[in-house]
Amino acid sequence: MKRAAVLLATSLLGIGLATPARAAAPVDYAALGDSYSSGVGATGQSGSCLRSNRSYGPLWAAAHNPATFQFLACSGATTDDVRNTQIPALNSGTDLISITIGGNDAGFTSTLLTCWTTSDANCAARVNQAKAYVANTLPGRLDATYAAIRAKAPGARVVVLSYPLMYASPAPGCALSAAKRQAINDGARVLDEKIQERAEAAGFVYSEVRDDFAGHEICSPQPYLNGVTLIPAQNSYHPNNSGYANGYLPAFTEMAG
Repeated sequence: MKRAAVLLATSLLGIGLATPARAAAPVDYAALGDSYSSGVGATGQSGSCLRSNRSYGPLWAAAHNPATFQFLACSGATTDDVRNTQIPALNSGTDLISITIGGNDAGFTSTLLTCWTTSDANCAARVNQAKAYVANTLPGRLDATYAAIRAKAPGARVVVLSYPLMYASPAPGCALSAAKRQAINDGARVLDEKIQERAEAAGFVYSEVRDDFAGHEICSPQPYLNGVTLIPAQNSYHPNNSGYANGYLPAFTEMAG
């Protein structure tokens, strides 16, 4: 009896091997979101949205040859911008979507500017203000945005990506104090936790990028993030080419399905 079962299994395996594998159908892919999806910090930024082909979305599209690719992410975008500008342009038949959003709503730029230019105490106070916004106001904005995405593209697999931690710890010789680095990283954790909560509540896929950036934060030997830059200033605190290729791209690819 066992021998017969083995022979049957072997025959079925042989049939399977003899049958060519069916190629996956090309997907219709759209990259939504803010500067962490448009590619700010990478080379080749252009246009008012500062889009770069070195961002993870175009890199994924170049490697996987989707049927269509809409690059709608825009620098400075908030949840309102995604709902009012990006989602209306989204093809209803899109079946794969990526997005980073929420950082600008929470005051990403002003918080980092405060921490860079003022005292440890002021930095902590500003981060706490951002945390309060994330706890009390951002959830409703994320829920509305995710619901709008689902309504426009009901069949899409939506991958919501997190933000990385900004600073290495420990970081001897870093220009920013340990207290400020800890406050900034704590704020990023709180933001990511809320994004994960609301993304999963919407039935979306959450992809955490912190592990991919671990050991490559600002003030590490080989950072995946730009520190403070003057030319161009917008690159400050955004992924560099390596951050998009080795941080965001694998995090998205793993969850893209």
